[in-house]
Amino acid sequence: MLQRDSLFRRREEQDSLFRRREPEGKSPAAAPVTAAAALTPSAAAAPATPASAAPTTDAARGDERKEAKLIVGPDIKMKGVEVSDCDTLVVEGRIEATLDARVLQIASNGVFQGTVAVDVAEIHGALEGELTVRKQLVVHATGRVSGKIRYAKIKVEEGAEISGEIGMLDKAGSVQAARPVRATASGGAQS
Repeated sequence: MLQRDSLFRRREEQDSLFRRREPEGKSPAAAPVTAAAALTPSAAAAPATPASAAPTTDAARGDERKEAKLIVGPDIKMKGVEVSDCDTLVVEGRIEATLDARVLQIASNGVFQGTVAVDVAEIHGALEGELTVRKQLVVHATGRVSGKIRYAKIKVEEGAEISGEIGMLDKAGSVQAARPVRATASGGAQS
């Protein structure tokens, strides 16, 4: 048979793992109710926790937002999706989608088909479709990019392949003179 004290004590220890710790010297808005107090009849008459304490913890969690990262693993195939509110998308498998994110990383075996609008793109694999990179596009030696490509800055390693309609974005985000090009970093460009 279980003893109540040990049962509640273990539960309090587990709960304390998930609670946000307050800095020493500051007391929380409402003192937590202990297991012994919960069992006494006077605890039922005690006032509830004030409603104003909950929003402060929610606001604090919003400030501590972590990076929203989606990884499409090596054996995963996704088709017909729209990815938004994603900080970083890592493609190790195959994805056909529309993407609006901060960072796109395509691994050497990864393939992305569709429309992309990102701040930074790092391509080791293949991208086919419409690509708009607001800050920097990096195409590594194993990378292949084809389609309508727009970028602010570009870095292409030797051995990379770029083909399609390529144009540079100006400061305002509009496209400067785009023209059809097929190029490899090791060879020359062909118009």
